Amino acid sequence: MTELLHSYHLVYNVIIIVISAFITLITIPSVLHVAQARHLYDDVGHFRKQHDHGIPRLGGVAIFVSFMITILLFSVIDKSLPVSCLLVSCIILFAMGLKDDLSGVNSSTKFFIQFVVAAILVLMGDIRVTSLFGVFGIYSLPYIPSAIFSILLIMLIVNSFNLIDGIDGLAATTGIVVNGAFAFLFIYMKQYELAAICLAMVGAVAGFLRYNITPAKIFMGDTGALLIGLISAVMAIKYIEVGKFTGVGIPHFYTAPALTVAILIGPVFDTLRVFTIRILSRKSPFEADRNHMHHRMLKLGMGHIQVTLCLSAMNIAAIMVVLYFRDLSNTLLVSCILLIPLLFNWFITYCIRSKERESLAPQNQFV
Repeated sequence: MTELLHSYHLVYNVIIIVISAFITLITIPSVLHVAQARHLYDDVGHFRKQHDHGIPRLGGVAIFVSFMITILLFSVIDKSLPVSCLLVSCIILFAMGLKDDLSGVNSSTKFFIQFVVAAILVLMGDIRVTSLFGVFGIYSLPYIPSAIFSILLIMLIVNSFNLIDGIDGLAATTGIVVNGAFAFLFIYMKQYELAAICLAMVGAVAGFLRYNITPAKIFMGDTGALLIGLISAVMAIKYIEVGKFTGVGIPHFYTAPALTVAILIGPVFDTLRVFTIRILSRKSPFEADRNHMHHRMLKLGMGHIQVTLCLSAMNIAAIMVVLYFRDLSNTLLVSCILLIPLLFNWFITYCIRSKERESLAPQNQFV
């Protein structure tokens, strides 16, 4: 009976991925046709752009359509996740992202809409972090600190995915790694409804990636990046909550906070890094530049696929570190995870300095 149940869930999960990917694959050609007919192309010539010809940036429309159809068809409405709040949040963010991709939206409006979406999820949907499992000595969180922290966390993750969408395939591949990891963990913990949502996103993004690998035929734009970030943020919070202590004080998965940080370390670290540098330089944290990790790796002569693979490998390595050393404390694991991108970024800096100075001198490590 158990083997039959496992086989059923396996088939069910595969069907979700296949149908979600199929919907994206058949939707994107129509999106491309409309974009070409209406001349809806990316703004060629912008200092942050990596392409010399116009490419439609409405791939997020196909991702949104595929994801919404799939979760409505296959996900079971469960009390652990208020689907109505999730769908409303997705629609609001989709509308803002679509306007931004077509005509632009200023940063203050983006910030406000993201706050509204996060507030809906946290205050109305009660999707919030209530325990940090002792990370830096913090265990249970009272309601107000929990709500504030959760809203800020959702906004951070949403922006993180938006900011890494700078080269072909990076945001899509990261979205697959993140949601694929959460799906695997939810299946392991028998949270099949939550796994279905993750797998719907994996399939939708996988179908899009077919058209986004270099040379890209379409970009996901804010419409896609914001949606991927939102679902990743919700799944991160739900995973931490599912891993909370049981009634007898034994956690289902004690390293949930550390593993969540590891899964999201790629986009989140890059965002915190560029925000910190901009603030220290007395600039707006939302002012665009070419100082992201993927931009810096392109300076070394790497291609889009190489950069995407390297950053994805770093992300996966962080996940493997937590899984291998899962018996350590969350605080120690989080500290170790943060060291991985710090050392990786330091190595990139050394390589850039060495290339510019045409020397592999040891002092390039520091100055």
